[in-house]
Amino acid sequence: MALTDPIADALTCIRNANRIKRERVDLKASKLVTEILKVLRQEKFIHDYRLIEDKKQGILRVYLKKANEPVRKINRIVRISKPGLRIYTKSDKIPTVLSGMGVCVLSTPQGVLSGEQAKKRSVGGELLLKVW
Repeated sequence: MALTDPIADALTCIRNANRIKRERVDLKASKLVTEILKVLRQEKFIHDYRLIEDKKQGILRVYLKKANEPVRKINRIVRISKPGLRIYTKSDKIPTVLSGMGVCVLSTPQGVLSGEQAKKRSVGGELLLKVW
């Protein structure tokens, strides 16, 4: 059975693993999910990730923040743009999440960027998710 929304599947796996306080979770690899994980690592919501090669598409092993670490951890992660309803935003309309405590992730012509990076580069795009 083919997945129609691999981003939502990856976010659900991360959300569930975070709720039961796992240290790592394995996801099906894709280029877009890898780029989203890069942004989450830059913004310090996840500790790290690693691509594990197999004979299929590969596995992304995501290392989550521990509950006792003083830096940011994922409290909530929400998919905004869906395959049935794409949400696009201009550079001056990029939302701030919880007054800067969270991050929105956009797919832009310059790649997958956080909301702040997209504002600095003054580029809009598809609003993929919000995390705080």
